[in-house]
Amino acid sequence: MKNLFLFIFLSVTTFCFSQNIQQKTDQNDYLIAENYYREGEYEKATQLFKKLYDKSSFNTTYLGRLISCYQETDNFLLAENLLKSRIKANNSQVYLYVYLGYNYERQQQKEQAKLNYDLALNNLGKNAAYGGIIGRLFKDYNLLDYAILTYKKAMEANKNANYNFQIAQIYGEKGDYKQMFESYIDMVDKQESYFSLVQRYTSRYITDDSENEANVLFRKTLLRKSASNPKDVWNVLLAWLFAQQKDYGKALIQEKALYQRNPTDLSKIYSLGKIAFENNYFDAANDCFVFINQKSTLKEEKIDANLYLAKIAVATKNPETEALFQSLFTEFGKNTATIQLQVAYADFLTFSENKPNEAKKVLENAINFSSSKFDKARIKLKLGDILVFTGKFNKALIYFSQIQTQLKNHELAQQARFKVAQTSYFKGDFTWAKAQLKVLKGSTTQLIANDAVALFLKITDNEPLDSIPSGLKQLANAELLAFQNKDDDALAELDKLFTQKDIFVNGLVPGEVIYDDVLFFKAKLHIKQKKYAEAILNLAKIIAADNQGFLTDDVYFMMAEIYNNNLNNKEKAQEYYQKIIFEHPSSIYLVDARKKYRKLRGDNL
Repeated sequence: MKNLFLFIFLSVTTFCFSQNIQQKTDQNDYLIAENYYREGEYEKATQLFKKLYDKSSFNTTYLGRLISCYQETDNFLLAENLLKSRIKANNSQVYLYVYLGYNYERQQQKEQAKLNYDLALNNLGKNAAYGGIIGRLFKDYNLLDYAILTYKKAMEANKNANYNFQIAQIYGEKGDYKQMFESYIDMVDKQESYFSLVQRYTSRYITDDSENEANVLFRKTLLRKSASNPKDVWNVLLAWLFAQQKDYGKALIQEKALYQRNPTDLSKIYSLGKIAFENNYFDAANDCFVFINQKSTLKEEKIDANLYLAKIAVATKNPETEALFQSLFTEFGKNTATIQLQVAYADFLTFSENKPNEAKKVLENAINFSSSKFDKARIKLKLGDILVFTGKFNKALIYFSQIQTQLKNHELAQQARFKVAQTSYFKGDFTWAKAQLKVLKGSTTQLIANDAVALFLKITDNEPLDSIPSGLKQLANAELLAFQNKDDDALAELDKLFTQKDIFVNGLVPGEVIYDDVLFFKAKLHIKQKKYAEAILNLAKIIAADNQGFLTDDVYFMMAEIYNNNLNNKEKAQEYYQKIIFEHPSSIYLVDARKKYRKLRGDNL
């Protein structure tokens, strides 16, 4: 008996071992065959796929690849005979008719192709289980109408089947956005669990241009659905759409409607206000946070909302900002809960009121309330800024370095690293600044990554070579002076570049690498000082020197904005918005330029 068990055990083990070796061999052959196929070496691929198919004729992947190899090598008869023999052996596998039909299609035998496609479709009623594979084959062969028809017939034959998602995707591939959006929204209507999936795929077509065809169709489809079958989910999608288009006021209307039905959660309105603030849509952001302040009964929510109301007051230079801060401290106190409010106040005192010493006292007091390393990091970041503002660079770098050490990989640590790079740039230590910026270029925070790339390129493009002055030290010093609110001194530093012979032989002139950067920064400073004519003059010099430079679209947009918002010259504004639309179609300003151009032209938006 023991010998019998041993014999059985060895037999099973040997069989399993042999099977395992065979599977590994087949897998290796498949990978080699697939590589040949993708490289277009169809003769070699044919041999391997034929070998694999002969071993596993039930494997549709091997069958599909073998037929495709035959077709790519013009062996249509071999493919036809193989398929006909398969159909004869088992005519219930109706998906084979699609392969056969496409084989005729490749030979321009349209009638024979249609005949077989129809056979596949007409047999779906008896073999609905093949609906998925037939629909996929039609889609792979770019026979999109047949694919849609297949999926619809399969769902008619089998009420449990659901191919709405596949149908919607195919409408998208056809460019039939109307049908695509209707299909997606029908999916959500039947089952709201599809919401995230539909939102993700819809976002591939939605842009931040409200007049984009897909945006218009999606909005109309949602509004029709909302009218015929009201549901909260339609308001959610409309709010999301308006936020994508930066129509934050309209998004807020939808969020308010949702809140009225469920007056317990203000988080969506808070998120919307934050996004609007970050995009400088201060009126819409203000409306969001005022609404939260009015409706919320939670102290934490009210503090968070008022923090942003204070930030908006600072950003819009509201003359009542100081009084607003004081009223908030009276209402909520100076404590652990208001640390971020205290940090914002210190920032206001330093950069708006030029009172860094008062700001420093505020932060030194605030650190006594900090109960977490994150609050301490926020305070130290702002203290570092104030130290840079007052010219105490080394002490500032200590604070920034402490944050990097204590909060590795956190967003606050990335902010600190950028501030190390910026401070090093201000000091003229370009090598160390670049080393920090290289790390930050891959930052998970997009804003930090963008700022890092911009500063890295500025240093790389303009860094002195072989101790020959390039003007970068003077530009960095001018930027430091501007950071310290010494704008006149910053402009004087920039003007020296155009006159000092020890920096450039004839002073800074067109053709020098740093020329555009200097003039662009001068224009920014003039705008800050409301000297718009001088700003336009500097921007025009950049275009005169090189109207194809990397700053060209930035220059055109800045000029358009000055003419539109400050000089009330609508014709000139249109001219420069139009330059972006027609000459810089890949510009990040394109959508805004198009909107503003249409508005100035009088289009009904």
